[in-house]
Amino acid sequence: MQQLHPHWRMEYIEAPRYPDTMKRPFTELPALGDDRAALIVHRSPLSFLILNRFPYNPGHLLAVPFREVTDLDELSAVERADLFEEIVFGQALLAAALKPDGFNIGFNLGASVAGGSIAHLHGHIVPRWNGDNNFMPVIGSTRILPQSLDATWARLTAAIATREKPKSESGSGSHRA
Repeated sequence: MQQLHPHWRMEYIEAPRYPDTMKRPFTELPALGDDRAALIVHRSPLSFLILNRFPYNPGHLLAVPFREVTDLDELSAVERADLFEEIVFGQALLAAALKPDGFNIGFNLGASVAGGSIAHLHGHIVPRWNGDNNFMPVIGSTRILPQSLDATWARLTAAIATREKPKSESGSGSHRA
């Protein structure tokens, strides 16, 4: 049997997730005033993109409305449009910065039975690469991420500077890389 020694993972494993006092992270993180510490990579008027602290793959983003709701029908038409523009922007950003081969995009609706751990509505944008599924999650119940959250945050925010602004910010333009 071969042994894997991803010693760099311990820093990620031991890193604090949220302060103990934080009960509603998707509401409280945007109010911190430090987007890097919060892992927020982009803000639009009504929603934001944040790196998932428990990612399926490097670059796994969450698109979150600022207003706390639990279902899509609780958002106004304007909020839904803004949230989906963030999803489109997030996909284009990941395509430009990380060059994945594809994406999984979706929502977990309905508390923990749907797979979500936070009741605040959020969409997942998961970059995928050919061969990113290996034996580790299936046999070893282990996921190996080749990049830290901080390095991914830096790479994505640097890519934003080279992209056109989303329609919600500039009034026109394209989300294409």
